[in-house]
This record gives sequence, structure tokens and C-alpha cells, in this order.
Amino acid sequence: MTPMPRAGVITLDGPAGSGKSTTAREVARRLGFRHLDSGALYRGMAYALLSSRGAESWETLTEEDLRALPLRLQPMEGGFEIHLAGRPLRGELRTQDVTSHASRLARLRPVRASLLELQRSAGARGGLVADGRDMGTVVFPDADVKVFLVAELEERARRRFLERTGMEPDPDEVRGEADAIAERDRQDSERVHAPLRKPEGALELDTTRLSFAEQVEAVVDLARRTLVGKNPHR
Repeated sequence: MTPMPRAGVITLDGPAGSGKSTTAREVARRLGFRHLDSGALYRGMAYALLSSRGAESWETLTEEDLRALPLRLQPMEGGFEIHLAGRPLRGELRTQDVTSHASRLARLRPVRASLLELQRSAGARGGLVADGRDMGTVVFPDADVKVFLVAELEERARRRFLERTGMEPDPDEVRGEADAIAERDRQDSERVHAPLRKPEGALELDTTRLSFAEQVEAVVDLARRTLVGKNPHR
């Protein structure tokens, strides 16, 4: 029987459509770890702000304003729920309005700073697989295992369309989706605060031609080889 790894921290970063969240969730399940979807936190904050003050003047918010929001991470089996004032947020986080505003929020320094402590608390005891765009560079720079997922733009566009609609896109739909993803890539890479980049020491994994099972297995294998027998330091 393959030994199970100790409870370390694993980060999966990468651009939109590279397979971060789905891969991280399954890797966490396979290892018996918890999964942290950092994007859900930004969507949770977007929902909280839209509910309390609308969509105006977010650029003037301070860290203190944002920390005052009753937004919490609630541990549960296999991961975390986002709670607002004690109420779990689920379907609310997946609306198009919340998603579009979350990407706007992610560019603001006070927002990223206010969520940093919350995200780090999730990995305080290890046993965590965290996915996002700055998990291995800013949130968990000392993570035990770092992976940077990439894929060709057209394949990422196909996946995003399929995820959103449940249908395979035609060539025109792929082009439209690809244009939107390319713009998001530009924004993520050029933003001043925590830009998207490959973390130091990360394994770059191109998932373009990998099946879902293959990319999960690649990360699980790396985690087991890295963490089994390693002296705990968390």
C-alpha cells in the first residue's frame, strides 16, 4: 500500500480554464486533505458588497472596511463553505453578476490584503490543497508542493464554455471565449498587486492533452513523493 503523505500544504496556480479548481478538489479528496477554492472567497466578498452597498465606490474601500464584513470560512468535510453573517453562500456565488464583480475586486490591494489572513488560517495545520492565481507566490510562499497549471488558449476556452453551458462549443464560440480569457490573462498578469506568475520552485504542468485523471494523478504522485517521510514543520 502506498504510504499517505503527511499533512502539508499544496498549491495549484494558473490562468483561467487551466483546470485548477476541479483538479485541486479531486487531489484533496484523494489525499484526504481539505480543498480551498480561493476564487470562492472573492466571489463571497463580491456578493457581500453587492448586497450591502451595491457596486459603486469599491476602489475607496479600506482593509478595515473589508475586514468588518461578516465573511467567514467554515471548515467542512473535504473543504470549506463561505459564510456571510452565519449563512452559507452556495448558488449565490455562481451568478454571472457576482463572478464579473469578483474579477474587479481581485485587482484591489485592500481586498487581497484583507483576505490574506483568512486564507492562511485555512492552511495553518496543513492538510490543504489551495487553488488560485497567487497561492504559491503570496498566500503560501513556503508551501510544501507547488504546481503551476497551464493549457493552450483554445483548450481553456473550450473547457470554460463546456463548464458554463454543459455543451461542446462550435469554432465561433471557442473564439469568443478565447478572446475573453486572453483579456483576463492580461489583467491577471499585469495587475500591480499579486500578479499571476509561476511560483518559484513550482512544477509546470501542461494539461492541454492530459485527461482529467492524468492531471490529477500527476499532482497526487508529486505530493506523495514530496511529502511522504518529510519531517513536519507546520
